Amino acid sequence: MADFDAIYEEQELSEENHEEAHVQLVPDPIVIRGAGNMTVFGLSNRFNVQFPAGLVSRVAPEEFKATVLRINAVLKKTLPVNVKWLFCGCVCCCCTLGCSLWPVICLSKRTQHTLNKLLEWENSHLYHKLGLHWRLSKQQCDSNSMMEYVLLIEFIPKTPIYRPD
Repeated sequence: MADFDAIYEEQELSEENHEEAHVQLVPDPIVIRGAGNMTVFGLSNRFNVQFPAGLVSRVAPEEFKATVLRINAVLKKTLPVNVKWLFCGCVCCCCTLGCSLWPVICLSKRTQHTLNKLLEWENSHLYHKLGLHWRLSKQQCDSNSMMEYVLLIEFIPKTPIYRPD
């Protein structure tokens, strides 16, 4: 019985060493900041279509540009309406005790939801197959303490194939 325990302990140690051998380093995510001239609640009216150097040999520049253009099309369609509601809400803010800003907050949330749905579709149809994951994320601006929405392109680590030796 004591021999059985000794063998069991040796197998347990070899499994721990096996797990340590499969540690993978994942590169830092690529951040695409808003490049527009107008921002509503941290969401810029467009993102830059310039191809980042970190995506070379991972995705075609045309596919990257097409995705960013689809995101920019959603922003072009929704943000002008948000700005109009924001202006009206600010004008009427004193009379309504701030309640006139609720429509623009709801519209902003709807725009974020639409962008998240678009990115989810893009991920499932193309980018997950390439080992990438796009998402809309809120980060602090570099120049001040305000928050902004950015596009994060994260690298998905490849799962190792377990082959018992």
